[in-house]
Amino acid sequence: MELFEYEATEQVEREEAARRLRELADQLERHNEVKVSLDGLPITVKVPKQVTYELEVEIEDGEAEIEVSISW
Repeated sequence: MELFEYEATEQVEREEAARRLRELADQLERHNEVKVSLDGLPITVKVPKQVTYELEVEIEDGEAEIEVSISW
């Protein structure tokens, strides 16, 4: 199978970021797949019952980053 990879970065309000995370979390909790639209292209990702969850927090010189990764 050919590798498919997509990454996008954009500035949004904190509340919008939370809404997007909540939507993703709701899909993970209720279904065995996640549906997203990437530049208008619908993508469905099948998600197994068991996943690896990783949380990373970086704080340096007044800048901060929170990175969440879910893989299987």
